[in-house]
Amino acid sequence: MNRPIIISDKNNKSLKIKRFVKKSIQDKNFVRSNLVIVIGGDGFMLKTLKKSKKLSNLYYGINSGNYGFLMNTFSKKNLIKNLKRSKVTTISPLEMKVFDKQKTRKYLAINEVSILRQSRQAASVSIKGGSKFIIKKLISDGVLVSTPAGSTAYNMSVHGPILSLNSKKISIAPISPFRPRRWKGKIVSDQSKIIIKNLNPVKRPISAVADNIEVRNAKSINVRINQKIKFKLLYDKNRSLQKKIKLEQLKKEI
Repeated sequence: MNRPIIISDKNNKSLKIKRFVKKSIQDKNFVRSNLVIVIGGDGFMLKTLKKSKKLSNLYYGINSGNYGFLMNTFSKKNLIKNLKRSKVTTISPLEMKVFDKQKTRKYLAINEVSILRQSRQAASVSIKGGSKFIIKKLISDGVLVSTPAGSTAYNMSVHGPILSLNSKKISIAPISPFRPRRWKGKIVSDQSKIIIKNLNPVKRPISAVADNIEVRNAKSINVRINQKIKFKLLYDKNRSLQKKIKLEQLKKEI
């Protein structure tokens, strides 16, 4: 009998849902032998995916956090039906390589890579797409490189573009640009290699953050989509990730 793996964060609400799910599926057989039910918020799902050793796993998220954009809504009544009828969405993460004084470090980011000023001084960086400059000098609080799945997260808060899941694009968006003030960022191909260089690491130190993992005093950061890694997320039949993104695009600012 195929039974899903159930994992949750330590939140009381999550643990309560976990007990209900475990009891509900104990005598049920699932066609999918590699189903993992993840109970928590978006942050817990991001951690779970990046710890994953099996790319063949199918992840069905149940939201017990706040927004839960990457998750499904918990339904006691329709739990089994939703699990069996859910559809697969495949996403590839960003790969961030950070070069500092000591060594090179590499991390994955499913939503975005954030380059942030580390002191009271604004960051001063150059940004290249491959060998060509996207912008030679940007002075700002930072810059974001976002996937389509992450374009409705931090990226949207800094007025970056919302990208369709099948757009094959990534977004580069400034955070509070000072010079040039009117630079709005750029949308580039998901085949691009983005190179962000700190132009003044002594006076204007920066940190590089892959979702929730921070590296301080970064000198240079390379960012690209890792096309070899494909995470498989499951969504309820009428509430796909693409549909959620589309709804965000249609929403009007208050």
